[in-house]
This record gives sequence, C-alpha cells and structure tokens, in this order.
Amino acid sequence: MTPVARARVAAVQMTSGPAVEANLQLAADLVARAAEAGARLVVLPENFALMTPDEEIRRRLAEDEGSGPIQEAASFWARRHRLWLVAGTIPLRTPDDPRPQSVTVVYGPDGTACGRYAKIHLFDVDLAEESHRESRSIAPGERPLVVATDLGRLGVAVCYDLRFPELFRLAAGVELFALPAAFTVPTGEAHWEILVRARAIENQCLFIAAAQVGLHPHGRRTWGHSLIVDAWGRILAERPEGAGTVVAEVDPEVQAEVRRRLPALAHRRLRVLPPGE
Repeated sequence: MTPVARARVAAVQMTSGPAVEANLQLAADLVARAAEAGARLVVLPENFALMTPDEEIRRRLAEDEGSGPIQEAASFWARRHRLWLVAGTIPLRTPDDPRPQSVTVVYGPDGTACGRYAKIHLFDVDLAEESHRESRSIAPGERPLVVATDLGRLGVAVCYDLRFPELFRLAAGVELFALPAAFTVPTGEAHWEILVRARAIENQCLFIAAAQVGLHPHGRRTWGHSLIVDAWGRILAERPEGAGTVVAEVDPEVQAEVRRRLPALAHRRLRVLPPGE
C-alpha cells in the first residue's frame, strides 16, 4: 500500500485489572475517543483486557485464536470506527503448551485480523523492588510481524521486547512500530523514554508506545507515559499519568527527509567479521 499523505495515530493508556468486562468497556470508550480525534490507527496497551498475576485466571480466560469476547470486541471497534487497531495483548491458547501466549492482533478497518504477534521476550527478572516470572504463565512466541497498512508498513513488538534491538532490525525499513507495554515503575522511570526514542531513532520510524499506568487491583504499579515519537526521536505526544489517549499527526515527508539526509539504514553492513581472539 502507498502511505497516505498525513494521518493521525493514537496510543491508549489504561489501568487494567482482572475484570475483563470492565476493561473492555474502558477500552471501547478510549478507542472511540481516539477515533473522534481523527485517529486512523490506534494502539492499545499490553494486557488491556486482562491484567492479573493469577496464572489460573489467565489460563481459564484465554481464548482460541479467532474467537472469544476479547477478540470479538477488538474486531468490532476497528470495524465500527473504520480504523487500524493494534489490540494490545490477548491471552490465546496454544495447541502444545498449557500456557497461553500473549498475542497482539492487528485488525484492519473492516474488522479483519490482518496479523498476530506473540510476545517473544518474556519478563523474568529480579528487581530490587519486585520480582517477575512471565514464563510461568506465558508461552513465548517465535516470529516477528510486519503488516501492510495504508499508513505504511507496521511492525509490532511488546513491552520487554523493547530491550532487544535485534528484533526491530528484523523489520528494518518499516514506517511505523507499535509497542503495547506495561513497564514497571522502576524500569520505566529509568529506561522507558530512552529506549522508545532509541528504537525510533535507529530504525528511523514512527514509534507508538501504549502503556499501562498507575496502581492495579493486585497491587502492581506501572509507569504509563505513553509516547508517540517520530523518526528523528522527537516526542510528538505524551500522556504521563491516568487513563486516556495520546494523539499525534503523522507526516510521511518528515520520515522520508530523515532517511534521505541520514541514510543509516542503507549504510548497514550485515556481513561483518566476528572479533578476533
């Protein structure tokens, strides 16, 4: 597809919990708000419909690919508002693993699922303030995703993936990247903006990072600060706190000018010898 001349894009910020119906109602309202602001593409945060540390609840509420209330709702929102929707992450069952995958589904303006990305890098870390083991309840994905949209080629990554630049290089040359996320407060405060802007700069692409924010019912706090960053690393829009939307206008000519004047992507040397002993 040929990218449109100009378009608005949006990131949705939420404080999700274990109540799927309540989360879906809030997400529906915020997607509608973004659509009213003229957004042609909307990105929901990680775990937008279900955020819980309870592994059993996650397994029980996981959906089969292509069916279930979460996927049906996201498809309906895309179709109703005639926009591209990057549906955060949804727990989807896998045939050979009792753990569901954490899957981002991209819906087109007709409500059709145009691509799925299962989170590859799982957050298994011990911080000074808290400990996380995503691999206990989530099965990792294996394949990156690029979807052709009328705003340009769209790459998708999720939260902890942000720390692995090689994943983004597999989709080098795309015009946009969507990142649903739920960064912790300690890591978000230290690294969130730096990493989002770095990925936008090194890949010379628009970056739409939609985050969870605030205190969740199970006691976890997330950083928020949803961002839209252009190909030069400039922050076009940001929402530090509270549920809501972040909207910015995309100008493909700005990105084209960055790539013309600083053709770093064309200068990549992929056949470099390993270091000697």
